[in-house]
Amino acid sequence: MENDKKSVDFFLGAVGPGGFRGYFEQLGAEPGIQLYLIKSGPGCGKSTMMRRIAQKTGDPVERIHCSSDPDSLDGVILPRPFAAVLDATAPHTLDPAYPGAAEEVVSLYHTMDTKRLKANRAEIIALFRRCKCLQGRAARYISSAAELLADSRRTAAGAADMEKARAYANRLALRYLPRRGGEGRESIRLLSAVTPQGHKVFRDTIPALADTLVVFHDEYGACSSLLMETLRRLGLERGYHVVTCPCPLSEGKIDHLFLPELRLAFLTSNSWHPMEFPDQKNIHCTRFEAKDRLRCRKKRLRFNRRAAADLLAQASAMQCEAKASHDELEAFYGAAVDFSAVDAAAAALNAKLGL
Repeated sequence: MENDKKSVDFFLGAVGPGGFRGYFEQLGAEPGIQLYLIKSGPGCGKSTMMRRIAQKTGDPVERIHCSSDPDSLDGVILPRPFAAVLDATAPHTLDPAYPGAAEEVVSLYHTMDTKRLKANRAEIIALFRRCKCLQGRAARYISSAAELLADSRRTAAGAADMEKARAYANRLALRYLPRRGGEGRESIRLLSAVTPQGHKVFRDTIPALADTLVVFHDEYGACSSLLMETLRRLGLERGYHVVTCPCPLSEGKIDHLFLPELRLAFLTSNSWHPMEFPDQKNIHCTRFEAKDRLRCRKKRLRFNRRAAADLLAQASAMQCEAKASHDELEAFYGAAVDFSAVDAAAAALNAKLGL
């Protein structure tokens, strides 16, 4: 998968403990953005269209990857005009809330030979159902892993001085987040996800967005979660654009924060996503823990980590099987698509985007 200095890569949705969780609607709520919602079947040219848009623009873009196939795109976000072109089909189905004013539908259904698809109706339906079933199994494995990791986080929290951690976060804000005027705004992105390729982290995005890296080393996430919550709140209160990266395995937990105007990032490092960059500032969250209180629970914590790793490996295996079925679907649809008509629709969209 290519990366370049002018663009950054994120996910905007992933399979989590409760099934697929997406942040596409939150993207649509960002002030001033215009959405172009592509509707079509699998293998009908959506990802290729978005990849070409990303390559045509002269400005830095955000490439939004599909967590079920990180080599495929679910979207591309352009800064000028401030617009997003998104795959608006399941599992992240999007329909216009303000048709024409804030969103436009780009339908590619007219490019499909429906007679040819109907001739393979039984096989296509079976493959869609198989994909859904396998992704459901992956979600159950992820849910079990998330429960174990949450148990470890609660255990670590019971041995931590949370007031000390909160006070430390306030001191960090004084150092790194000077007060400024204006109203803060928030963007939600995912830097990592459980995928068919394992636990995928877009590491190249970090130096692309930030020069100053503050890294919280926290295996269990109890103290780093509080630090991130505090810094997020203070960043917004002080008028900054905050890019919040939630943990895909835990509802409400923040893994990373970016403040693009300051070229600053606060990152969480652990065995799931270790962070090692030149000149990063390292903060070890053991400074907030009573080590003697955790020592007697080390066996339990080790068990949780190993069992969670096995469960997440099984989740990735289920996603690999789902992707294989999805590839079969793409073959059916790809054989039934008039790609010259797709190219014409892409050219019309490019004209609207001024590309």
